[in-house]
Amino acid sequence: MAAAARDALLDELRALMAAHSPPLHALVVPSEDAHQSEYVSERDKRRQFVSGFTGSAGLALITMKEALLWTDGRYFLQAEQQLSDRWKLMRMGEDPPVEVWIADNLSDEAVVGINPWCISVDTAQRYEHAFSKKHQTLFQLSSDLIDEIWKDRPSAEALPVFVQPVEYAGRTVTEKLKELREKLLHEKARGIIIAALDEVAWLYNIRGDDVHYSPVVHSYSIVTLHSAFFYVDKRKVSVEVQNYMTDNGIDIKDYNMVQSDASLLASGQLKGSAVNGSSYGENDMNENSKVWIDSNSCCLALYSKLDQDQVLMLQSPIALPKAVKNPVELDGLRKAHIRDGAAVVQYLAWLDNQMQENYGASGYFSEAKGSQKKQHMEVKLTEVSVSDKLEGFRASKEHFKGLSFPTISSVGPNAAVIHYSPEASSCAELDADKIYLCDSGAQYLDGTTDITRTVHFGKPSEHEKSCYTAVLKGHIALDSAVFPNGTTGHALDILARTPLWRSGLDYRHGTGHGIGSYLNVHEGPHLISFRPSARNVPLQASMTVTDEPGYYEDGSFGIRLENVLIVKEANTKYNFGDKGYLAFEHITWAPYQTKLIDTTLLTPAEIEWVNAYHADCRKILQPYLNEQEKEWLRKATEPIAVSCC
Repeated sequence: MAAAARDALLDELRALMAAHSPPLHALVVPSEDAHQSEYVSERDKRRQFVSGFTGSAGLALITMKEALLWTDGRYFLQAEQQLSDRWKLMRMGEDPPVEVWIADNLSDEAVVGINPWCISVDTAQRYEHAFSKKHQTLFQLSSDLIDEIWKDRPSAEALPVFVQPVEYAGRTVTEKLKELREKLLHEKARGIIIAALDEVAWLYNIRGDDVHYSPVVHSYSIVTLHSAFFYVDKRKVSVEVQNYMTDNGIDIKDYNMVQSDASLLASGQLKGSAVNGSSYGENDMNENSKVWIDSNSCCLALYSKLDQDQVLMLQSPIALPKAVKNPVELDGLRKAHIRDGAAVVQYLAWLDNQMQENYGASGYFSEAKGSQKKQHMEVKLTEVSVSDKLEGFRASKEHFKGLSFPTISSVGPNAAVIHYSPEASSCAELDADKIYLCDSGAQYLDGTTDITRTVHFGKPSEHEKSCYTAVLKGHIALDSAVFPNGTTGHALDILARTPLWRSGLDYRHGTGHGIGSYLNVHEGPHLISFRPSARNVPLQASMTVTDEPGYYEDGSFGIRLENVLIVKEANTKYNFGDKGYLAFEHITWAPYQTKLIDTTLLTPAEIEWVNAYHADCRKILQPYLNEQEKEWLRKATEPIAVSCC
């Protein structure tokens, strides 16, 4: 959409705000859908539609005079490039949060409109608290004003639900429901409303295609001591899935019935099929009157249907069991990452050849200055065309289901845009004299992957090499960490930053996130980050987490290195305090470009780590490669010499 047409949307929106009863002084447009998802379907990208900003995280605020867009450090550069002059960028962590800005800048008794389906209970309560000092109101809209001006909004598709076999899930629905009901009893809850899409998918061992890159189904679940419900567009449910749900004691109900059933649950009147072998009687229901919600994922619209005195607001009891992978899931993740690593190596070997042939590059291994690119190339290499080639290598692998997020294929200054998303019509051409950063991942039936490698096909500058080496040192430091049980990702984040800090460098994103088992590529509740929320959940054995420090120089280049790690029990000589100690196992396999490493900045232990990793890489990936690819990998993983003095 042209900038002028998008700016006209603001005028349309303000007219609707003025005509609304009561008149709205401001409208909040979040990124999230009715399930508080990070990645949403095309028809739920309301904030993107109205602002033109395409990043996955952010929030728009439209007042009668201003339009503001909040986003985090990953997207500052991108937002600057995509927002028109009628928008003001608000930098999270630097500028006041939206609720503080509203309280400080809007008049007393101002009315702020919100779609109650697209805001979490936690966020709504935070807003209401901030608004109270000036008696401002958070008003729940009966219809979304963005939808009223979005004339060509995509319609809802009826894509099929499919069962995730237990051979990949590792645990049956019966086992998961039994464990969940034990937690309900323990907390004296009669039932729970589950709104997060990946939690519904994990609990019922189902997957779908409703959201690009995330194999989830637009659905809710309500589980009581006696019954289980699956709220979904019934057009998506085959006879096979219907029978599967029936066999597991799950009632399928229409997606739109969840709000009325939330009211029935609150009053103790929600009835469904009896649970096979249930040991819970009527007394259990009478004694347990609370309704459990996770205030970070349950929306205001559903919360408003509950008796707020009887609401139990705690972290979802599904979040940790989903994050702590079972042995079958861990085995699947390891295998998926091996196949994925082979695809990345095939891609890098292919790209190396293409850069030399078409661009006169010195290549992946040489630092010599190359000749100029050919005048008449048959195929021009762009950020999009090469990422499509990478997807092709992945698609040839067993159990491939699609990408896990839009590939960040970025050349030179574009690599400094942390979550850069290239468009075929405007993306950059590859350049032998500039850094190339590729952050990519895939969905496989047995696991989800996420890997970043940064390379240079010409002669990198000494500054680029020192920055790359600092990032690598932080990457190794986190990978090598040993820490006691009870340690959070907030405590570990500094390990990855310290080598950068020594040179006065840093990065504006977290260092690590959990990863799903053929589910969301970004998975909580744990993370490794400087953000306060990283203090909430300690790391546990069998969790997954990424290790991805970086450095970004605006207008010049960006560097990031990323592996997926599994948290494991550490074999320490001692066990102070009987705490037990933890360490990491890396399961991502692809070489680091030794040409970009300033080996004089590495310690002998770090060189040994790189050499051991490369030796494992070569051994693990060779069976998946042809002879030319094997030779390329052999060369890419040659040991770095350890200086004797």
